[in-house]
Amino acid sequence: MEKFVSGIGGVFFRSKDNKALALWYEKNFRINTVSSNIPWSQEAGPTVFSPFKEDTGYFGSKNQQFMINFRVHNLDKFVEELKLNGVKIDSERMEESYGKFAWVYDPEGNKIELWEPKE
Repeated sequence: MEKFVSGIGGVFFRSKDNKALALWYEKNFRINTVSSNIPWSQEAGPTVFSPFKEDTGYFGSKNQQFMINFRVHNLDKFVEELKLNGVKIDSERMEESYGKFAWVYDPEGNKIELWEPKE
């Protein structure tokens, strides 16, 4: 069977203040805003695509319909940097055979998963 999809080309979601939120992601995650006219380029690596049950508690708020998972280098150092920038950090951490996880929240309360894969 021929493979047509080669990756995720964008993540689009609603926001109360899209310009401020885009700048927050640019400052804290170094993801270029659309207005910069330079798309964010990702490093090659694994991407998990997994629908969850409708009543999952994993995303935090029941109103949150999706959760972005970012692959990161040096999870602990990155979380400390985010903390210094005033980002809300979830106190829960998780370590599995396939990597370490932490969660943070953007200014609009969206839960974001950070994943440092095992080598």
